[in-house]
Amino acid sequence: MNNIDTLYQYNKTLLSELSVSYQKWQHEPIVDFATDVKVAERLGWSGTHSKSLFLKVKGGGYALYLTDKDSRLDKAKVKLALAKRTSICSNDEMTEQIGCIPGAVCPIGLDKHITLLVEAHLFQCAEILYTPGKPDYTFAISGADLKRTLEALPNPLFVI
Repeated sequence: MNNIDTLYQYNKTLLSELSVSYQKWQHEPIVDFATDVKVAERLGWSGTHSKSLFLKVKGGGYALYLTDKDSRLDKAKVKLALAKRTSICSNDEMTEQIGCIPGAVCPIGLDKHITLLVEAHLFQCAEILYTPGKPDYTFAISGADLKRTLEALPNPLFVI
């Protein structure tokens, strides 16, 4: 699913099919943390901002690491979950593989061969904010609904 319009529509459809209550906002494109903070203040967001890192798995394959914007990649947890080393993918390779632009990586609706690695604490959050592919949109869902949504995907899922 390498088209951001398709990815965006997939997010809307999946959340609707799962009866997930969500909020959405349209705003100027967010492709960095400074813009994210500015937009969040202006729109009054209070949820946890997510961060998605696209990883290349040693020996082949890709994974997406989902955490909050203030946390760092925990390479030890990732290696333990996958039993393989990873590295952060280049922006060009990431865009080629998933169609998202840097700073607006969507964790939902990626090709089924991409492994999802999710920090467990996200499922306890009252509200998670994420980009549904388009950098000028933000969706918010509960942590419990994030868990349910990710579990409904065909991707391998590791909660770390």
